[in-house]
Amino acid sequence: MTKLTTAEMRGYQQICGSNGAMMVIACDQRGGMRSLLAKDPAEQAAISDKVLGDTKADIARFLASKASCVLVDPICAVPALVDDRVLQRDTALLIGLDASGWDTSVEGYRLSKLVPGISARRVRQLGATGGKIMVYLRSDRDAANAYNIQILKQCIEDFAHEDLLLVVEFLTYRFEDEDEAEYKAKLSSLIVGGSKICLDLGAKVLKIPYPGSSEACDEVTRLSGDVPWAVLSAGVDHTTFLTQVEDAMRNGASGVIAGRSLWKDCISLDRSVTKDRLETVAVPRLREIQAVIATHFKGTGSLGADQRQRAHG
Repeated sequence: MTKLTTAEMRGYQQICGSNGAMMVIACDQRGGMRSLLAKDPAEQAAISDKVLGDTKADIARFLASKASCVLVDPICAVPALVDDRVLQRDTALLIGLDASGWDTSVEGYRLSKLVPGISARRVRQLGATGGKIMVYLRSDRDAANAYNIQILKQCIEDFAHEDLLLVVEFLTYRFEDEDEAEYKAKLSSLIVGGSKICLDLGAKVLKIPYPGSSEACDEVTRLSGDVPWAVLSAGVDHTTFLTQVEDAMRNGASGVIAGRSLWKDCISLDRSVTKDRLETVAVPRLREIQAVIATHFKGTGSLGADQRQRAHG
């Protein structure tokens, strides 16, 4: 199993809270954030990168300041978050490498995309603690993954060369000609399988969808060994996500990297509304998630004592 280097471990400590668990606020979305700020496609298209950057700055200022880290994109959010001193000194910074959306192959496979010019060295130059890469995977069909695996290999090698922390994320998806019920039935196995692909490629920190059951969470923990994994929210409602976080944490997760479930109904083109709703709606949600993490995460290492015992049990 691939272990964190000293420099990577220091970066990992910084994206975790004082209890050693990840509590990262994700706001690296671009297209998805535009769709939340406006319903009409023409209005969405008119929302500038500057407006998105201001929204992300508000999320960082009023929400992420109460967590351990913020995850942003390199187009709208930085270097302003650093240069304008929006980020507090003890709020870590992750920068996403993946571009919005995906291309589609002739076979119907999703082909992930990178933001041009964003390397590990550039992430370091922007003052970040580390980077995050997201790719689409279908672990049940090797041909669907070849292109995206090459992207993962490239990014993992690049960050290893710079000795900089990289969080590896994957999402799975349904093929256009695939029955929805059949896809949902295999979702847990796809998430476990996608985790294994990332681990086999050398991922040192994972960000994954909720695996779907206690058994699947436990299987991810077993596969991961000492590699910490965080559950993402995928935009589900807060109550649902709390249940998922509790199950994930009870069965070996090392924290949470969450975005839309916290702030999707809080952001507005009116920044005074955004500020008010982040403080009155999103922050209480965050506190509930932090309470669940505190209940189930033990220890200050890359894995808590309970998680490590389960992983090697």
